[in-house]
Parts: sequence; C-alpha cells; structure tokens
Amino acid sequence: SCLWLGHSEVVNSFETCPQFFYDGIPPNDVLNPRNPAWICQRFSNSYHYATLYDRDRRIPVYSAYRYEPVDGNRPRLWWFAEPQLIDPSYSKDMATETFIIKQYNITLQQIGQSQAIIRDYQNLQGLDRGPLCPSGHQSSDNSKMATFTLTNIVPQDSILLKGAWKEYENKTMPEKTQGCTTTYVITGAVPGNTYVSDNRVNRPSYIWSAACCLEDEEPTKAWGVIAENDKNEVKVSSLGELEKRLANLYNGKTINLFDDACPRE
Repeated sequence: SCLWLGHSEVVNSFETCPQFFYDGIPPNDVLNPRNPAWICQRFSNSYHYATLYDRDRRIPVYSAYRYEPVDGNRPRLWWFAEPQLIDPSYSKDMATETFIIKQYNITLQQIGQSQAIIRDYQNLQGLDRGPLCPSGHQSSDNSKMATFTLTNIVPQDSILLKGAWKEYENKTMPEKTQGCTTTYVITGAVPGNTYVSDNRVNRPSYIWSAACCLEDEEPTKAWGVIAENDKNEVKVSSLGELEKRLANLYNGKTINLFDDACPRE
C-alpha cells in the first residue's frame, strides 16, 4: 500500500544499526534525554540512518548517517510516524497517521502522546520542518524517502533552513569531503526553552552537525558546525571546538560525538 512504505525499529541501543557511527560507536550518554527512544530507521528492508529521539520534547536529539549524496529529485510522499513509539507491540513499519489510526483503532491524540504529528508543523510562524538527516545526503530513492519521518525533523528557523544551513549542506559539505572515502555525520538539535503547537514540540535553541572523514579506512580529518536557531549564520569549527561548545550547552559535561580516532583539531 502507498500508505505505508517504510520500516523503522525502536530498540534499546544502536546495536542493531551500528554502521551509521564510525567504528560502531555512538555519542556518549550526555546527550541522552530523560525519555529516549533509539530508532534504527529502516526502509524497504534495509537500514538508512539512526535517530535518538526525545519522546517528551517530541524532537530528535540527533540523526546519524553516512554522507553519500547522489543527484536526484527530492521525493514527494507521505510524512511518516512511528507506531512503536505508541506501543512497543505495534509494527516496526513506519506508517502514515491515517494508516496507524485505522490499523490499531486509536486516535490522532494517542499517536501524538509520544511524538510529533503533522498538525504540529502546520501554521508555524517563521519556522519550518528541518530534517537532521537530509534527503539530499542520501544515496538512493529509498534512502531519500526514509528521511521523511516526523522523528527526523525539528522546528527550524525558516530563513536559516533555506539560507546558511542549506548552503552548508549543499556547498560546504561537498567541498570539505573531497578525498573522503567515507564520511560519518551526526546532526543534532540542542533543546530550547520554548515550544510550538500548544507547547507540544520543543523549538531547539541550536542546530549542529559533525563529520568524520575517512580516507580508505583511516580518519584523516573532522569538523563541526553550529547555528543558533534564530539567526541565518552557520559557524564552522574543528570537531573539538564543537564538542566544547556543546558541553557548555549541556551543563558542562564532556561530550564525545565520535571515537577518539577522529581528529579534534
């Protein structure tokens, strides 16, 4: 059915899909929210990226993926929700809200108890749906489609999303990944103090991204970027500088986004 095309899996860790983290090691627990969900985002019987989701704030903490862009049109399709965030006994398949309501005889309100729903992103002022794992960084039609789930997006400043952040994703990344055999990316959102949609969905204070570049199988360089979620400016830095900035935003606790082999300077 065109109403449910994908699969994802809510698990207790990323052991099911370690391939999206360099050396299979995800960020340390400092970023973990109070009520986390580890999601291995699977579509058409294969995994495409991994997401740590905050059930309480109804936004992803970060999405991790391998940077493998190919030319192609941005797909148009349904926005998916995650049945297993509603009930662990429900299907692992991503599904539309309409399908979930019919399949399990539940209400839209029940879907929205643990995750964002389409309605939360309608009629926003100055904000848009900002994907942490963008379709443009994926290698196939299926991979691109898999990014269109509400567990992968945050309320992002519209001007930033269409301006400096887009330039980073579409211009800076291709430049910085020249010569990289494999590039691992983790893109995240720092929770903010305000909410949208009747206080249902957190508006992040910052959007950030980190990358570790491997030539053959050895990490040779890494970098990070961060942007305030109300300004059209992206600051590029070393990976170490980004981790220090995030540490300050997370109560001074040490943050490791990648294995120590990825250069910090």
